[in-house]
Amino acid sequence: MENSAAIPTVPGLPLLGNLFQFRSHRLALQRRLAESDVAWFRMGPIPVLMLSSPELVHAALVDQVDAFVKSRGLSHFGRPLLGDGLLTSEGEVHKRNRKLLAPAFQHKRIANYAEVMAADTERALAAWSDGATLDVAEEMMKLTLTIVGRTLFDADVTAESRVVSQALTDAMEYMIDSVSSLVSFPYKWPTPRNRKMQRAIRALDEIVYRIIRERRAENVDKGDVLSMLLLARDEDDGAGLSDPQVRDEVMTLILAGHETTANALAWTWHLLAQHPEAYDRVQAETDRVLAGRTPRMEDLPNLPYTLSVLKEAMRLYPPAYLMGREATRDVQLGPHLLKKGTIVMINIFGLHHHAAYFTDPERFDPDRFAPAAEKQLAKGAYMPFGAGPRICIGNHFAMMEGHLILATLAQRVRFVADAPAAIEPEPLVTLRPRGGVPLRVILRRRQQRSTLAA
Repeated sequence: MENSAAIPTVPGLPLLGNLFQFRSHRLALQRRLAESDVAWFRMGPIPVLMLSSPELVHAALVDQVDAFVKSRGLSHFGRPLLGDGLLTSEGEVHKRNRKLLAPAFQHKRIANYAEVMAADTERALAAWSDGATLDVAEEMMKLTLTIVGRTLFDADVTAESRVVSQALTDAMEYMIDSVSSLVSFPYKWPTPRNRKMQRAIRALDEIVYRIIRERRAENVDKGDVLSMLLLARDEDDGAGLSDPQVRDEVMTLILAGHETTANALAWTWHLLAQHPEAYDRVQAETDRVLAGRTPRMEDLPNLPYTLSVLKEAMRLYPPAYLMGREATRDVQLGPHLLKKGTIVMINIFGLHHHAAYFTDPERFDPDRFAPAAEKQLAKGAYMPFGAGPRICIGNHFAMMEGHLILATLAQRVRFVADAPAAIEPEPLVTLRPRGGVPLRVILRRRQQRSTLAA
């Protein structure tokens, strides 16, 4: 049986290893590491094993999931923001949290959110002027935050979207900067980086704790996630969740529930603006199916190409582009024996751009995800939401939201790039478009929609 010593290693600098590459050219490093199914690189003195094959990733996330926990990097540095919420917790706490939140993301429940999602999208559109240039990335952040607030917490956070966006940006920069630094000082030390993170947390806490206080004062079950959290009781002692425990879950859902979807949509509009023939197909489909009305949940199965566009955008620019794990015991992954304590990373970006699994992988081709074609894709090569027991709990919520927003806007507006734009990905905790996505708004007239549908 082959062991970890036979795994190739990417050359690096003395002492520093590949730290600078990871810090400044992370996606290029992931592409290079994807040339092997498995390869070592070093974050300073720490060896890290990158998995870039569907089989090994499946083994780590599904078959041998009990042998891994989330790696200390983002889990540790993300704790000031996320506390002991679903993304960072382990063991019994994670099981309790997931069991508590699962009913909120069941199909029947999220179907009830569809009307809110579409209505909020049309309200956002009503504020746009014909011919104006917008940062579509920023607009998608505001929209998805509004939707998360209304559907999951029955709260209007639209007015605070700029504060939330800036605070989350500062927090994610802190997390990724800390992970990729040779030396990181304890969070409570008053360094400039720590103080910036602390200000971001205070800004977010002020909003989240205000929502919790208001809902506790109302003492009404509104059937949303926040009601579930506030009414939850321990099976053994009947104790409810404390405000800090509720805060951790709300903060996690704010980050995971709007940041990732907003990025996926921003990249989607960027790609459609660069590929007008695909944009035409989306608009022809939405015009034919919707005929000018607001989309409903039952319309989505009749909008397959629109969904394929979203999926292809998430292949090229996966919002969660990298995941970390740490082995809690010796574990066999395929032919490789990993020792307890081994740090493992899952190369989602590398898999999504691998020529062995996607023909001409850099080409934008939504037809890869046509229903029949998608079934032929290599199992495990496409995983924008992770895999296994810790797959994103809100994956169906996110896909329905993205699908509805695309369909709602596509029949009402055309986003135009005034010049070919090479937008650089910014790999923070999520994969953002660096500098935003500036596009010009062209509002569509009813006769334009009718002509294209015909």
